[in-house]
Amino acid sequence: MFSWTVKQPAEGVVVAPDERLPWGQTTMLGLQHVVAMFGASVLGPLLMGFDSNVAMLMNGVATLLFFVLVGGKVPSYLGSSFAFISVVLVATGYAGQGANPNLPIALGGIIACGAAYAAIGVIVMATGTGWIERLMPPVVTGAVVAVIGLNLAFIPVKNMAPTRFDAWMEVVTFVSIGLVAVYSSGMVRRLLILAGLIAASVVYAVLTNGLGWGKPIDLPLIEKAAWFGMPNFSAPAFSTQAMLMIAPVAMILVAENLGHLKAVGAMTGKNMNPYIGRAFVGDGLATMVAGSVGGTGVTTYAENIGVMAATRIYSTALFVIAGIFSIVLGFSPKFGALIHTIPLPVMGGVSIVVFGLITIAGARIWVDNKVNFLDTRNMLVAAITLVLGTGDFTLHFGGFALGGIGTATFGAIVLNALLSRGRP
Repeated sequence: MFSWTVKQPAEGVVVAPDERLPWGQTTMLGLQHVVAMFGASVLGPLLMGFDSNVAMLMNGVATLLFFVLVGGKVPSYLGSSFAFISVVLVATGYAGQGANPNLPIALGGIIACGAAYAAIGVIVMATGTGWIERLMPPVVTGAVVAVIGLNLAFIPVKNMAPTRFDAWMEVVTFVSIGLVAVYSSGMVRRLLILAGLIAASVVYAVLTNGLGWGKPIDLPLIEKAAWFGMPNFSAPAFSTQAMLMIAPVAMILVAENLGHLKAVGAMTGKNMNPYIGRAFVGDGLATMVAGSVGGTGVTTYAENIGVMAATRIYSTALFVIAGIFSIVLGFSPKFGALIHTIPLPVMGGVSIVVFGLITIAGARIWVDNKVNFLDTRNMLVAAITLVLGTGDFTLHFGGFALGGIGTATFGAIVLNALLSRGRP
């Protein structure tokens, strides 16, 4: 489980899940995954009123738990799933500012969701993967994966650039990442997300702290924060209404996880099907553990798939390092302060890149599995799913609201099943 074949770094080298680069480079690449996951690890929890340090800590715990349960065979960093945002907001009545006063109710629902998710995993382990793959063929998983990136696009585009200056800084950020990805070499190219973020932050600091063009970076905030301290843990409370509202997110997590496994399998050339059931159980248990102390529900599919697609390094050793980093950072108030000093438009530019890579990863599932879009069934399933998710189409069932990602996920599953009746 903790044994990897050492591969020497070279331009364009592909590193498989059971391989690793030297530990120094592996450590830096693991850190890049933590950085790339800031959107899920920090932004997602903040949108729901969760404590960012607790969320980061539990992301690390969840990542290591998942690693153990899948035998170290599936490269994945577990981060906060955006699929929880809409249902948590409805269940708690959170207004979007400060700490969520009804956080315990959300945590109870998250635990219920994790239990349902783990139960699905147990069923898959007992009965095989055939039924889940028939329920979610590549046309469905590819569409759901792509929809996640498209649905999240409004966050950096609409919410992270309130001024014209901020919008231009987002441009500077994703252009910086693009320049690093195309024109750099060696480890700098491998660390394209981190390098681009640092470069854009330096430009931002020069323009704001130096020239006064925008909101300056609050450097004293970092200086005043302690290096280590306990996060603000929270205990769950179990409300039947909240549990019924949040638990169905398990099906979205199944689609996210299955999409992740299919994407990794396509990129690495390795069959991930034997680990599907164990991955579901690991993700479900991790969600339950996170929810029990104040963390968000987690998912295996997140921004790290985009980083792997860009770097072509799939070593599971990266995610052990990333998990350890996350745990350490969770106990650091200074880290929390650092998070709050990263310029919002810089994070927005990073998010545009990462969410775009997620979308392309979904399209890659279609390409690698040779999905035939001359087949009217496949064309309609993909087309309708993409529009539902991108447009954030919401359905209401009494007091229950199913947001864009949920509607697209269930819509893709149901529509594919309906249109596949009587067909091989």
